[in-house]
Amino acid sequence: MWQRDFRLGAIDYRDQYLVQMFRLNFTFNYGDNVKAITRFDLGQGWWGVDNQQPTYVGSGSGTFDNKDSKFFLHVDQAYLWFNVADWSTAFSIGRFQWAVGNRLVLDNNYDGVAADFNIATGALKLGWSRVSEGLDGLSDLERTGADQRGNFDGGDADLFLASYSLPIDKTKLELYGMYYLDGSTADTNAYLIDGLFYNRPRFTPQVTSLGIVGLSGNSKVSDFTLTYEGNVLFGKDDIANTTFAGHLNTSAGTAKNDPLKYDKNNGKLFGYNAYLKVDYAVAPAFTLGFVGGMGSGDADPTSGKGNVNKLRTAGFFYITEVWEDSIMPDEEGITPQGLGAPNIRGYRELENTTIFQLNGTYAATNRLKLFASVNYIRATKPVFAWTAAGPNLALSAKDLGFEVDAKADYKIMDNLTATLRGGVFTPGKAAKYLINGSDKWDRTAYEMRSEITFTF
Repeated sequence: MWQRDFRLGAIDYRDQYLVQMFRLNFTFNYGDNVKAITRFDLGQGWWGVDNQQPTYVGSGSGTFDNKDSKFFLHVDQAYLWFNVADWSTAFSIGRFQWAVGNRLVLDNNYDGVAADFNIATGALKLGWSRVSEGLDGLSDLERTGADQRGNFDGGDADLFLASYSLPIDKTKLELYGMYYLDGSTADTNAYLIDGLFYNRPRFTPQVTSLGIVGLSGNSKVSDFTLTYEGNVLFGKDDIANTTFAGHLNTSAGTAKNDPLKYDKNNGKLFGYNAYLKVDYAVAPAFTLGFVGGMGSGDADPTSGKGNVNKLRTAGFFYITEVWEDSIMPDEEGITPQGLGAPNIRGYRELENTTIFQLNGTYAATNRLKLFASVNYIRATKPVFAWTAAGPNLALSAKDLGFEVDAKADYKIMDNLTATLRGGVFTPGKAAKYLINGSDKWDRTAYEMRSEITFTF
């Protein structure tokens, strides 16, 4: 990985590092209807970074979130799957992946229970997950012993999920809905965003409750392949912040050392995302593509409704290399990339982003595939300049920037592929405000990445 000027010149920024992930999937079968399924990350981490416990985290959940370069072995998923043929229903119990659509609003490993019903017209999934136990401990009391940050509410956070998958000729549709409720906010601390051990963009609301409904699909029409999704999010932020300041998520202790963390709002949350990807097979070896996306933003981070675009994601939704390609050091444990990484704190997925992309894919040989794209990116709502005192509502912009990306995949042998990929992002004034608070710095950001991938 090679990165340059992700802070657009505000500080000297030059990163070169190597990462490895050795992932093992083991399934233990007991006949056809019972399985124990696991997924392990073995020896995962950054080359040259010793595997040791992080010194800035004092809780068990913090150690888990920050395991990206800290552990020799980590279990991402471990669950029991069994199929009850008489009920036409399969059950999953344990820790497994929760995801819907194109991973715009939900993509995470959670502990819970899910049931998949085979019905005449399609498949219905119902699930419940325990997202957070509040404080580290078993107490559900509204007031218990305080943790290192002074939080004392031991209430839980739960997620309820329903999705219905329907195949129609050459179309596959998924209608989904979910409801998230955090019962641990009496101490003015919410699991989202306070319980995450990475930083979100500035002026982000806390989430007390969140409902999401959406429709995603994939269709094949002649030489066209369409992938699409639309969703609406609505909820509450019951924590009435009188200041923007809060704890920096990546540090322990009680000091409030993030002066621009929180959004001030009227207690209501709202947001949406719309996404369309079109691929046209011009010739057997060449595909022309278009991607368009729009996500809601916050017109005023000092009042009104707060903006929300997702519950929690691991960052595997992809459009560009630099702007929003931000694999996060969460449960997946992969190093951050792109301007949405916690050390840069840009947007992720379609948060306050309107983007248009033209791309082309060319199969040069049976082994070599080439891809290139051009991207125009704007903010859906204005991005405000800011200082440590807060946003400057008199100074805003919507031009996020322009990006050119390229990728080459070479098949060395079966299941072994070498990839070279990268991008160049030219920032607009809105990106300068988002990242640094000012348009004083305007360097172009570069990224280049090489990968060797072996699947077995």
